Amino acid sequence: MGTPTARLAALGLTLPPVAAPLAAYVPATVVGDQVWTSGQLPLVEGALPLTGLVGRDVSVEQGTELARLCALNGLAAAASVAGGLDRIGRVLKAVVYVASAPGFTGQPAVGNGASQLLGDVFGEAGAHVRSAVGAAALPLDAPVEVELVLQLAG
Repeated sequence: MGTPTARLAALGLTLPPVAAPLAAYVPATVVGDQVWTSGQLPLVEGALPLTGLVGRDVSVEQGTELARLCALNGLAAAASVAGGLDRIGRVLKAVVYVASAPGFTGQPAVGNGASQLLGDVFGEAGAHVRSAVGAAALPLDAPVEVELVLQLAG
């Protein structure tokens, strides 16, 4: 099965640089044997590839891919304080915020982008609890934001 780093590479992915905070907070912190991330936007090289509301400006498929990018950014933030991606032993929780058009109820489908990436990278240890929440707006007009709670490897 390999390490999380090897699984990530097999997906053709690498951890991006940790996004600079937009305000007065840190991207991730270690508390005991857990790593908590701040909400991660789907930034690519410091920019949002899409903006707006899912279900109006952004399709469910695009939102799903953006959630995947958010999770990848979250893993980068977590790895930066954990001593590397392979120091993370398990995914505990993901919270997916979806900037939603009025009447849009597909937040769980969008959240699957993050959840599937976490499963691909961590295998069975990627199974986690999750909330998928609709929001009127997110920072920078981002369509999706994801925060993670992870457990360090024993």
